[in-house]
Amino acid sequence: MVADCAVYENGRRREGELSLEQARTAGRSEGAFVWLGVVEPQAEEFERIAHEFDLHELAVEDAIKAQQRPKVELFGDTLLIVVKTVIHPDPEKGIEVGELLLFVNSDFVITVRHGNGALDGVRERVERRPERLAHGTGVVLYAILDHVVDGYGDVAQTIDGEIQVVEREVFSAERTNPAEQLYKLEREVLDLYRAVAPLAEAVDEISEGRFEAIPDELDEYFRDVHDHLQRVAGRIAGFRELLSSALQANLTQVSVRQNEDMRKISAWVAIIAVPTAVAGIYGMNFDDMPELHWHYGYPAVLVFIALICLVLYRRFRRAGWL
Repeated sequence: MVADCAVYENGRRREGELSLEQARTAGRSEGAFVWLGVVEPQAEEFERIAHEFDLHELAVEDAIKAQQRPKVELFGDTLLIVVKTVIHPDPEKGIEVGELLLFVNSDFVITVRHGNGALDGVRERVERRPERLAHGTGVVLYAILDHVVDGYGDVAQTIDGEIQVVEREVFSAERTNPAEQLYKLEREVLDLYRAVAPLAEAVDEISEGRFEAIPDELDEYFRDVHDHLQRVAGRIAGFRELLSSALQANLTQVSVRQNEDMRKISAWVAIIAVPTAVAGIYGMNFDDMPELHWHYGYPAVLVFIALICLVLYRRFRRAGWL
């Protein structure tokens, strides 16, 4: 359940492995804090952590159920930030959405991860900047949010490429119907929107300096994250409009192709009706029929049918029906 547990003093990680109790005690020292990473905890497993760090029972319930929308809430001196993580590993499967809950206090940061969204790279990058990490837990929060938002941008870039492929298919000469792909992309864009839009509101609250756990000198960093979120949100809005237009264009293309098919069918039916009518008339077996006993009657009728069919074919061809 515990992915990593470390104590940072003046921006540098303390060597050696620490138990939960030892880490909590060390985190109360001046200039120190604990960073605890937890992965998909069970209720009984997380109770010990909640008791040790004095987490609010409502926040603990949110961390265990992991069915929250992105938000920021304050429980006493501890901030709870809920973030949706998004990755796009396989175009066939679409995007995968996970959930990350962050408990941020001046003495500790607890990250609770459900699904995808590993933070190993974040911890390594933060540890390479001890002078920044010395500012406390707010730096960790910024690094995690910046990492998650960068992931949103990567996923948006991937979806952009998929939309371009579908657009070319919609307007190609091939008789395909990418409606299923368009609806799949609509779902992906909607899932991404549900992750980005609420988080932008939460980060805006943090950047305004409303919380004591976040030092004022970090406000500009969170404003930068908020700007990135706004850019991603703008791209998502463009995706939604583009997909709606592409879907409408695809439906129009399908209707046009159906009309073309009906014209072709009608033209061929009209052409085939000529020999059918002639054969039907001469098939009635009356004695008094035109040229019935003429030696050249049969080939003459065949030539007559062929000429009429050829004239009809040329007329339909010029009209664009064939």
